[in-house]
Amino acid sequence: MYHHYATQLAAICIEVKPFPVFGPKLAVKNLALAESLNLAHLFDTDHTLLEALFSPTGELQIKSVAQKYGGHQFGQWNPHLGDGRGLLLGEVKNNQQQLIDLHLKGAGPTPYSRHADGRAVLRSTIREYLASEALHHLGIPSSRALALITSNEPIVREQREKGAMMIRTCPSHIRFGHFEYFYHANMTKELDALFEFCLEHHFTEASGHVNPHLALLTEIARSTAVLVAKWQAYGFNHGVMNTDNMSIHGITFDFGPYAFLDDFIPQYICNKSDHAGRYAFNQQPSIALWNLNALAHAFSNKLTMGEIKEALRLFEPTFIAAYRNEMLNRFGFEITSGELQSHNDSSLDALNALSTRFVKLLSDEFADYHQSFRLLSNSISNIQDGDYQSISQHFHEKASFERWAKDLSQHLRTHVIDSELMQQKMLTKNPKYVLRNHLMQQAIAKANNDDFSMVDALITVTKSPFDEHPELSHLARVPSEKDKGIAISCSS
Repeated sequence: MYHHYATQLAAICIEVKPFPVFGPKLAVKNLALAESLNLAHLFDTDHTLLEALFSPTGELQIKSVAQKYGGHQFGQWNPHLGDGRGLLLGEVKNNQQQLIDLHLKGAGPTPYSRHADGRAVLRSTIREYLASEALHHLGIPSSRALALITSNEPIVREQREKGAMMIRTCPSHIRFGHFEYFYHANMTKELDALFEFCLEHHFTEASGHVNPHLALLTEIARSTAVLVAKWQAYGFNHGVMNTDNMSIHGITFDFGPYAFLDDFIPQYICNKSDHAGRYAFNQQPSIALWNLNALAHAFSNKLTMGEIKEALRLFEPTFIAAYRNEMLNRFGFEITSGELQSHNDSSLDALNALSTRFVKLLSDEFADYHQSFRLLSNSISNIQDGDYQSISQHFHEKASFERWAKDLSQHLRTHVIDSELMQQKMLTKNPKYVLRNHLMQQAIAKANNDDFSMVDALITVTKSPFDEHPELSHLARVPSEKDKGIAISCSS
């Protein structure tokens, strides 16, 4: 176990020990992730992990710390933030010798709890566990869940709920808000130490650049653009894109009232607390750029205004190219993540136009976003053969769909595209199983009665969402009208 953050940045964090919950029980464990982090020994028995967390000599709490940061919350600056219920336990190296943070959520009160209890409820803990794994297995960068611990401790939020803890992992827990806080507080020495820490441990390529701070800001802008492009391509609405919830590593971070789309409604708002729709699905790219602008202020003593603009100008073309490539991948054309420049291939340009038209069709009739792509994946051979009716029955505007399908069929024949190979690729890019909110509500209700069978089932299908899983096919059904578009509150 390493403690680079706790030792090198001792001035911007506070040592705090996890406060044990009443009646802790290891409920869910991610053994594959544990093995990749060389932590399988923590799961030798159900008590091994608990001892490591709560024993005075436990290896996971030797130098646990709470981090200080700030953040723009719904556009308003708040300097009074920090790890109010979470603790950075330390860092480990994975099988690729990369440093990975271990972080305990629901760890109890810290100096940054702001008179709160520092706990997490079972409901939000299950949601974060499931979402982080679902995104990871869809190929969307995310923090990950190592273990979920339940308790008999009652927690009061909007109502009385069960308390829980979760150990999550990611390259680091450094947020946009870290830099913002020390910049706005005029803590130059601490801000410089944070920059140097990031360049030493997390952005080593940037550290060797002729202008390391420009390279650092440029990489954060690039990775953020690629991340949000993946969110948009796979219909994921984060819901609370405050700058304290934005990772410098371009990963999905701090899950709250998120949702995967049901019907394709671009202006969908998954957060009941977001009355103005600031974090609506279709606003995510512009908010990501807004957040990068907020972060960039912290670089103003290191870079000229021209250099800052140079880094931020990268966001839009990177986002557009990354989104285009993700959608082309969903149509069976494999474009690697590194190929983010425009393609001159007229075939791909034409297919991009067809992709855009297909998404417009889904939007016009509020079609189910995920099922529509899966249906299309299973129907490419039929479409190439001129059979449009077998899939058009799933659309209200059958004529509009059939005109689009006819154009796709013509494209496939003109460019001599193997529809069977295309279909095989599409079935590996368009998931059959999606982590919908109504399913999680059902799983949470069961878990509150100590039945984790549905949580386990959702973990199974999110780990391999493109596979058929015939025994769990009911989890792939389109939700009923009453179960569509469920919004969640920020309370956790």
